[in-house]
Parts: sequence; structure tokens; C-alpha cells
Amino acid sequence: MANMNFDRKTLRELADDGNETALDRLADLADEEGDLAELSELLDEGSMRAGLLLTRRAAASGDLRVLQRICDAGYEEAGNELDRLLKAPAGVGRDGGAEGEGVSGCGART
Repeated sequence: MANMNFDRKTLRELADDGNETALDRLADLADEEGDLAELSELLDEGSMRAGLLLTRRAAASGDLRVLQRICDAGYEEAGNELDRLLKAPAGVGRDGGAEGEGVSGCGART
């Protein structure tokens, strides 16, 4: 398979026409460039790939507020990561939470 580099304008046009693969590719490009603003915009447009990439970054840095924002934008896995970090015992590293625990809900206020 040939490795083709498509320009952003073409990818954007395809994404605007509903092509989710093009939207995912835009998210990958933004992630490679470290463009968090573009990733956030793509998440707001409904890109689950952008949600995944932002969640990975926020979980790695332990940024609870960003995880909540990603969750509120519709990417539920961010809520699971947020829940995992919040439930980790004090002094335990970022990967010390129990696997598979559910979240009470993105945006839920109790």
C-alpha cells in the first residue's frame, strides 16, 4: 500500500462532508504536531479519535480538569480515566487504579 500524504484542505473538505476517516486523519496529524487546540476543535466536531488522543495525553499528565472537559464533550473513556485517577489511593502512581471500574457518568454532579 502506498504511503500518501494528503493536504489538510482536502482532508477538511472530506471531513466536512461527513467522512469520519478524514476526520480521524486530521486528528492524527494534529496529535503528531502537538496541536491541542485543533484536537479540541475536532473533539467538539465529534471526532472520537481526537477524544482518544486527548484522553491519552491528559491521563498521562494526570490532568483531571481536561479529562472532565473531554468527557463532557462526549468521549466517555475520558470519564473512565478520570474515575480511575480519582479512585487511586493517595500516593499511588497514575496507573494504580483498578481496571474496568465504571464512571458515574460524564458531567454527572453528585
